[in-house]
Formats: sequence, C-alpha cells, structure tokens
Amino acid sequence: MFWNDNEIPLGYLITIRTYGTWLPGDERGSIDRYHNIYRGPRVPPNPIIEQQARAKLKSEPLTLDSIKRVAVRNAIDEVGENRKWLLRAINVRTNHAHTVVSIGSLKPDRALNAFKAYGTRKLRERRLWLDRHSPWADKGSERWLWTETDIFNACDYVLNSQGHDLRDFDSWGN
Repeated sequence: MFWNDNEIPLGYLITIRTYGTWLPGDERGSIDRYHNIYRGPRVPPNPIIEQQARAKLKSEPLTLDSIKRVAVRNAIDEVGENRKWLLRAINVRTNHAHTVVSIGSLKPDRALNAFKAYGTRKLRERRLWLDRHSPWADKGSERWLWTETDIFNACDYVLNSQGHDLRDFDSWGN
C-alpha cells in the first residue's frame, strides 16, 4: 500500500447534511461534543431530546428532490472548477451530499464551507430555498484520506454504498 509520507492528505471525504434531517436524539444516534471520535459511539436515541430539537427548527427540514439535487451537484462542480480542486467522487442524496476531493495543502473546512456556500447560492438563485437561514446543518464531516487505498475506498463508498439510484425517487408513490 502506498503511504503518503508527508503532512498533506491525498484528499478528504466531505459530507454536508441538509437542515433539520438528523436531529439530536434521532433514532440513528447523533454526535455531540462528547461523542465525536472517529468510529466512536454515538449519543443514544432520545425521543424527548429529538422533539425539543424539532420544536426549535426555523423551517421544515430540507429534503432534496431531483431539481434541488441537480442544483447542489452543479454547485459542487462549480467549486471544483473555480478553485481547481480535483473532485474524485460526488453523490448528492435526499438529505446529504458526499464529495471526495483533493485540495492540496488547504484545510478540509475550506472545502466543506465552499460546498455549503455555493450550494446555498445555487439553491437561492434557482428559488429552491427561500428561507433566510442556511439550508445546511451546522458543521459537517471531514474525513482525512492519507493513502491511495483510502481514496479508492472513499470513492467506492460515495458512488456505490449510498443505496438505490435516485433518478426515479421523485416519482415514487405517484
């Protein structure tokens, strides 16, 4: 296995989640400042905490239909093109987007924040998000990828392990 022998990762797996779609107390577990270790335990489900978080939402949670997913994908592509970053894999889902990106010596929060900012702008330009607050959950996930194997595995996860193809998602149940 090739090991990147310097202090700069070969890339990052960046995940941004849409507003209100995974709240504290959620049945899937959640992350807080005490439960934020890679592959560590999550906060156990708690319906009371989830209901309290839901009551504080400024709007309905954002679900990305096909039109919104295209807008977010276009925004991520635009970030890569404008910043000359290598976008290795992108998958925009109904409540989150994953990107495997190589950005040189920049810190991963630069990519995470750029994806959110461009995504917000694109959604607003297309009148797909009209609320004043961000369409994104606070923070996001930044996984550091140090080896070619890490890059391969992250791309495989993004492209092949996210569930069914969403092309026909919006027509389900009609």
